[in-house]
Amino acid sequence: MKQDSEPVALITGASRGLGREIARRFARRRMPLILTARGAEALREVADELGALTEVVALPGDVADPEHAERLVRLGLERFGRIDVLVNNASSIGPSPMPTLADYPPDAFAEVLRVNVVAPLHLVQLVLPQMRARGAGVILNVTSDAAVQAYPGWGGYGASKAALEHLSRVLAAELEGSGVRVYVVDPGDMDTQMHREAEPGVDLSHLPGPEVAAPAFEQLVEAETAPSGRFEAQRLVPAGAAGRRP
Repeated sequence: MKQDSEPVALITGASRGLGREIARRFARRRMPLILTARGAEALREVADELGALTEVVALPGDVADPEHAERLVRLGLERFGRIDVLVNNASSIGPSPMPTLADYPPDAFAEVLRVNVVAPLHLVQLVLPQMRARGAGVILNVTSDAAVQAYPGWGGYGASKAALEHLSRVLAAELEGSGVRVYVVDPGDMDTQMHREAEPGVDLSHLPGPEVAAPAFEQLVEAETAPSGRFEAQRLVPAGAAGRRP
């Protein structure tokens, strides 16, 4: 992504797991960061760590709260003047252990959609005007192969990611020629707290950590000609074959 200085990135869910690892990758190349997560103490620790490498704005809160999202973007623009990269990483797995769709509480499903679909779209809407005005920007929406594969028990989460993927495809079509690129990125199967919440009691120690998938996000930011599309992070190729759960 060519410009006079390193791009400014907004990363949601940045206090742990994949979001934290993406933030670390970006910080090592001195990208200014706007970070948010619900856990205030964990977010502060990440901000303190990365503040030694780059400028960081950290604001704890729920990205599904419209007022928080608006304040987050406003603070970032006031501090840095622009937001070049949006990483919609924050997600809700829903009830744990995950119920079948026949037993899925409607209120819980609505909350998963609010966090995994409505909140990312709202953040896109907030950052998009200044991206379009500059004719450049990168939107990275974190997905899962549960969006395209029918795993029993993963219906609520998978449906939310399927919605996010289609939203991203339509957005990419609407932004064609604008200079703004839109990606959905499947990080693959990882040993994370979120995955442990999804499948409590299952041994995930054999799976890679999120640091394996994080470099793909940096590569997509750096790419000048990569078309909008769906990518599997651990291979960084258009994902025609099935990926793996989050």
